[in-house]
Amino acid sequence: EVQLVQSGGGSVQAGGSLRLSCTVSGFGFDDFDVAWYRQAPGKECELVSSFADDGSGPPFYADSVKGRFTLSLDNAKTTMYLQMNSLRPEDTAVYYCAADLSVPGEAGQQPRCGIYEYNYWGQGTQVTVSS
Repeated sequence: EVQLVQSGGGSVQAGGSLRLSCTVSGFGFDDFDVAWYRQAPGKECELVSSFADDGSGPPFYADSVKGRFTLSLDNAKTTMYLQMNSLRPEDTAVYYCAADLSVPGEAGQQPRCGIYEYNYWGQGTQVTVSS
């Protein structure tokens, strides 16, 4: 079964940096359509960044993170990253990676946050930014 496994995250003071990783097991991000979401306590999921290999252009970033966060993939297209710089307390949330993968024989996972565009999700990782 294909899985997205996240690592990274943790606690940091405002102004600091963290990098989240998301590795796909048993498959790749070829023809990728990937994203990072976050969910703060008591709030709905928020799209942080997304990137698709469909000619639609550069990665999308939410206004709240533009200029501070960067989504990237490794050359093997098996791991995606979210580099987070100049972190703020309002960035505190559980972060999820997501991908739309066409895996033979698999339908994917249950949607998260009512989002159906992506059929595989990471397990989530906590990011806490203190002031």
